[in-house]
Amino acid sequence: MEGRLPTARGGTTPRAAGSRSYPDPTPGLRGDCRFRGELGKEGTAQSRFPRVLRKEPPVSLPRPDAPRPRPAAGGVDAEPFDRAAVQRATGLAAIEVLAEVTSTMERARGLAAEPGVGLPLAVLADRQTAGRGRRGAGWWQAPGSLAMSLVVDTARVGGVETTRVTPLWSLACGVALAESLALLEPSIAARVRWPNDIVAGGRKLAGILVETAPGGRVIFGVGVNTTGSAADAPESLRGRVGTLPDITGRSLSRAQLLGIFVPRLFSLLGETSRDPGVLVERYRPLCSLVGTVVTVHRDDGRRLVGVCHGIDADGALVLDTAAGMMHLVSGSLTDPADVWRGAPA
Repeated sequence: MEGRLPTARGGTTPRAAGSRSYPDPTPGLRGDCRFRGELGKEGTAQSRFPRVLRKEPPVSLPRPDAPRPRPAAGGVDAEPFDRAAVQRATGLAAIEVLAEVTSTMERARGLAAEPGVGLPLAVLADRQTAGRGRRGAGWWQAPGSLAMSLVVDTARVGGVETTRVTPLWSLACGVALAESLALLEPSIAARVRWPNDIVAGGRKLAGILVETAPGGRVIFGVGVNTTGSAADAPESLRGRVGTLPDITGRSLSRAQLLGIFVPRLFSLLGETSRDPGVLVERYRPLCSLVGTVVTVHRDDGRRLVGVCHGIDADGALVLDTAAGMMHLVSGSLTDPADVWRGAPA
């Protein structure tokens, strides 16, 4: 049976079958803005930085194929999402909870297209059948892990009037998530891996996907492996992904994590809109790449190799290459040939 979603003007819009209803949302972040695309620059200035490489401290993680006790099914989130608990934790009024969905991003994009839908709006799912990442990559996570897409208006974020979306917003989302994980589980040592991953011990623990939508809206997609094990992943991913039970021996409450992350994200977006330097300073100690040699795969097929010096005020990755300092606003650290496109149909 199809339900209805409340709108900002008191009307309703169609709700996906299997989702849960919620009360009228309070006015959230509203307004219009025009997306100007990614910002940044690329140059070849003479390097002023010493070429000193930094090695990450070793982190002991179990081999994904090694015999070990299996985490309890679903851990603390064995039960489906509790909408009321998420609402209490985050303060969000507009929340849609789904037992299963193709992709929370696609569902959120459909809702974002409704002109009167109340924002901010969160779409949560216990299971995604076709989750996706950047550049057509597939997204794997164990059922019961955190899968959320959050729709906000870009005209006013964190109490600050904004005029456009910048690459900094994706980085701010990563910083807010890494900080939130550290507050809940300091032993995780979560780090941000440009441009959109959260890693621990060299393995991908979470992914972020930020996209714009018509009407001055932006969608923050967040997936965190709060349950399950890397041993459950497709074989080609087992050496690359990590889960909280693999690291800490137990799952993490999704509602608890969202209760820290959502307010922190809104606050950091507001601070970043006032002063981008705030984000740059908070990003620096969380960057997993500073001082290391990295290879960036460009959209045009080129590869750039250099020593990472963090990000600049526009959110561009600063790379010290043989040709000089480069400021990169796009690219991937994963070879296109190694990108996982999802399980075969």
